[in-house]
Amino acid sequence: VQLQAYGGGLVQAGGSLRLSCAASGFTFDDYAIGWFRQAPGKEREGISCVSGIGDTYYADSVQGRFTMSSDNAKRMVYLQMNSLKPEDTAVYYCATRSGDITTETSGYGYWGQGTLVTVSS
Repeated sequence: VQLQAYGGGLVQAGGSLRLSCAASGFTFDDYAIGWFRQAPGKEREGISCVSGIGDTYYADSVQGRFTMSSDNAKRMVYLQMNSLKPEDTAVYYCATRSGDITTETSGYGYWGQGTLVTVSS
């Protein structure tokens, strides 16, 4: 199982970014994929996840601003981030697990490297 997240960068508050996660080595239908972030000095938190059958979940902090989607044929998962705020500044990770969706970091055994998102005020 391999995951690679990319697409981070510097953006002004109110702007948008789309993160991408390239996945390989597992069957999308059987796995849940999550997006997590870790801000400086804070614990890693789950912000969005999608199940193998397309059920999605968003943390309150991003609900209505972030949208997670997937392209199973391309084996890609995306996180569209709109109305970005300085507090969204963090390293963002994608991860996968066999089974149902959860935002608990301990539930995920496979992680990609992070991509840094910096939102300036």
